[in-house]
Amino acid sequence: MDGRWVRIGGMLWVLTAHLALAQSPQTPVAVDVITRMANRMADQLVRIRRHLHMYPELSNREFRTAAYIAERLRAIGLDEVRTGIARTGVVGILRGNRPGPVIAVRADMDALPVEETIDVPYKSRHAGVKHACGHDAHMTVALGTAMVLTAWKRAGHPLPGTVVFIFQPAEEGPPPGEEGGASLMVREGVLDDPPVEAIFGLHVSPLLPVGTVGFARGPILAAASRFEIRIHGKQTHGAYPHLGVDPIYIGALIVTALQSIVSRSLDPREAAVVSVGIFQAGNRFNIIPEEARLVGTIRTLNDEVHRQVVERIRNIVDRITSAYGATYEFHTSLTIPVTRNDPDLVNAVLPAIQAALGSDRVQEVMPQMGAEDFAFYAQKIPGFYFWLGVWNPENPEIHMLHTPKFDIDERALPIGVRAMSSVVLHYLWTHAEK
Repeated sequence: MDGRWVRIGGMLWVLTAHLALAQSPQTPVAVDVITRMANRMADQLVRIRRHLHMYPELSNREFRTAAYIAERLRAIGLDEVRTGIARTGVVGILRGNRPGPVIAVRADMDALPVEETIDVPYKSRHAGVKHACGHDAHMTVALGTAMVLTAWKRAGHPLPGTVVFIFQPAEEGPPPGEEGGASLMVREGVLDDPPVEAIFGLHVSPLLPVGTVGFARGPILAAASRFEIRIHGKQTHGAYPHLGVDPIYIGALIVTALQSIVSRSLDPREAAVVSVGIFQAGNRFNIIPEEARLVGTIRTLNDEVHRQVVERIRNIVDRITSAYGATYEFHTSLTIPVTRNDPDLVNAVLPAIQAALGSDRVQEVMPQMGAEDFAFYAQKIPGFYFWLGVWNPENPEIHMLHTPKFDIDERALPIGVRAMSSVVLHYLWTHAEK
């Protein structure tokens, strides 16, 4: 066990004396206590985040990360810690001291196959792997929230209900041929034992300044589908194109035509994206190959729009290949549904975030076309997913998620703990058994 953890934990318990003054998590006294607790643990949060950042692991391979998380949860003093869920997932259970609801806080654990290029003391020690999507921060905030709530309970302050902390592998998608991520966590019963009635999560945002939070009612992130097109032509010498059927030329026409779907086939008030990320064909400069392969993604915020886009892609491919004497194969799969915030749940807990951070620092934002498998939890039970600002306004250059230079302003860590702890306590108190 990390000795520093024990010392920091001891310091936290000193603060618990203040908790006796709090009549409920909604009072100014409680908000002040949560704020001071989160700020006092700021250095520890930074150390946790940097440790996780230095040792990133890819999807379904989060063995060291899972062991570290389980150790921290046991050190905090949670009532139960479970491991090996959906391969490497970890669940910590904090049982309250009075009857109440069961809710969950979810954080993702996996990193990306991205080479880190920033020169910082906590730079990734694993070549070609980086926490380029902020999952190190997500885990840190969840651990910090567990620390706050455990301190709250140990002080003897009423904690109605149960909090399930879900540390999930493979949010970025499992390796080919494997299962994983939120869908597997759900199938393995992570929401069933104990039965969870609402779930909360967050994601860091380099588009929002540190100190702020963004939320949406209804869709906040898009559904994401993968499509693949294989064009079968006729191979020939590059000097005699008239004797073959060129799948590269046909593929280029298809890529161009796909760009018309959003601009000319959909209601302009609907959000959609069609992008081709892979175009593979040929193996020699003077041979027109037999086959070309296109792979891309569809993003929508509406199921009917998604259906329309798929049908339009199929029609475009069919017409173009037919016109030039080629054949094709077309496959698509809906990998992640729309991430939808339950409007009633948003309205129920929004006052807690506003009280914790200030109303001027909590803003409603437009849905984004990224995707998140938090959606699988929110399909089963009401969910609330929000953005945590991590951009330092003093640095005008913004590095986006999934890039080699992405990093966070670590001042956001205690702010995330304040926001999540306030949301959880507010929900437990307002939904407690009377």
